[in-house]
Amino acid sequence: MNINEEIAHLRDLLPASWRMITSIKSKPEQIEAISSSQILPWQKGAQININFRLWRQMPEPQRDLLLLHEVSWRLQTRWLQLGVYQGIAATAVVGGIVEAVQGDVTGIAIAILLGTIGVNQILRGNKSSQIKVIADNEAIEVAQKRGYREAEAATALLDAIPAVAKLSGRNSPEFAELIRCQNLRAIAGLSKTTVPETVINDF
Repeated sequence: MNINEEIAHLRDLLPASWRMITSIKSKPEQIEAISSSQILPWQKGAQININFRLWRQMPEPQRDLLLLHEVSWRLQTRWLQLGVYQGIAATAVVGGIVEAVQGDVTGIAIAILLGTIGVNQILRGNKSSQIKVIADNEAIEVAQKRGYREAEAATALLDAIPAVAKLSGRNSPEFAELIRCQNLRAIAGLSKTTVPETVINDF
């Protein structure tokens, strides 16, 4: 596999709006086939890291859908999206600054506590089954615009989830992965059992 050609191919998969804010880097030292960095508040886009020694061991459809999922997931979890916990974190920062100026030790402590709660909940939500399923569905939609059939894209991503876990040395699936796989089986027409919203919304 020519790394530069594969990166060019992967970038071509992305919608123009994603391509402008996504960088794809070779990272041979990482243990995962694909990983990405959290998009911090001052950053505009995502950095996707790929270990091409592991990456090349998967078929192209699996690689394509994994890349689309990873980018979609990171763009879904941007810190500056409006939400309750983003509001708590922002309020805590502003309140902490005010209390610090006034020298109120108790107020500073409360602001730090609220800020910690807000950040922890944001991080937890970013890893929830709900966000991962949304990213899967969006990846499949984008793949359809690149010539994949819906069932074909869902099957490729379904097969890619355990494949990439195995390549990373992990045999036991995570809870979110089990939910994602069942949702993908339903989309691919391999199962009539859909995942209830109450289970997906585990956050």
